Amino acid sequence: MKAIKLLIVMDDIARINIKKDSSIAMLWAAAKRGYELFYAQQEDLFIENGRAYGQLRSLQVFEDYQKWHQLGEMRSLDLAQMDVILMRKDPPFDMRFIYSTYILERAEQAGVLVVNKPQSLRDCNEKLFATQFAHCMVPTLVSSQMSRIREFIAQHQDVIVKPLDGMGGTGIFRLQDKGFNIGATLETLTDNGTLPIMAQRYIPEIIKGDKRILLIDGEPVPYCLARVPPQGETRGNLAAGGTGVPQLLSPRDYWLASQVGQELKKRGLLFVGLDVIGDYITEINVTSPTCIREIDARFNLGIATRLMLVIEKKLAATKRQFVA
Repeated sequence: MKAIKLLIVMDDIARINIKKDSSIAMLWAAAKRGYELFYAQQEDLFIENGRAYGQLRSLQVFEDYQKWHQLGEMRSLDLAQMDVILMRKDPPFDMRFIYSTYILERAEQAGVLVVNKPQSLRDCNEKLFATQFAHCMVPTLVSSQMSRIREFIAQHQDVIVKPLDGMGGTGIFRLQDKGFNIGATLETLTDNGTLPIMAQRYIPEIIKGDKRILLIDGEPVPYCLARVPPQGETRGNLAAGGTGVPQLLSPRDYWLASQVGQELKKRGLLFVGLDVIGDYITEINVTSPTCIREIDARFNLGIATRLMLVIEKKLAATKRQFVA
């Protein structure tokens, strides 16, 4: 029997927002269950002679807002020595991120469980992936053609436009037919008609919050976080000044989760954040979904522990033996 070896790939752990960070919640949960923890950033990963390696540090974590981590000396280790790797690098989803998924995929081929699955991280753009479930969305257009986007705005009168690779509410604009600055906004977002963007019919229920619904292996956590925009804003993102209001999932929320759950399981997307405004899905976040801490602070669900239990179940299916 041996302890589960868990590597987390994330941004600088010393610079996280310790009061809100979801990755540290995962690490606390893993530590409580006796996991042996390791830490790396994207630039620490590499392939040599066909095998995936990392410049890894052993990691200890503490539920202390003044000192929440301690790192050991850096060592080059074969990633195949890990049992599970959490890919928790925040966007932007750029070429560095893509290259990291290729390295992690090599570790996956060596038998390591990577959460979320590297191929699915590449395949499931958080905005484009949602369009696979068009019956759960408001009218939506993805295009680089400014004339087509203008026609969409004229048809629906009130529209949200946003880049396909943004995060935290950056680059999101509300445009109304006959309004000002449509041309300048579209020129900027589409890079003068060369870059596709997303346009969605405006959902007035945003005033009640942009709900983040967390799914673990396709199953929804029973409470979500409604991110309510500040006065005069159309964005509920916490990074854009929204206020988080934890609340029970509605019957419609459960239905929306049921529409995407099986596809998430099939694609190896173990931890996902579904964004819902009113009755509609707007995005499916697969890179490093957040809001664990805010929901747990209100309802004490142990969301990260639930994720660890799912991970352990999947590892057990590989016939490996671990200390629980």
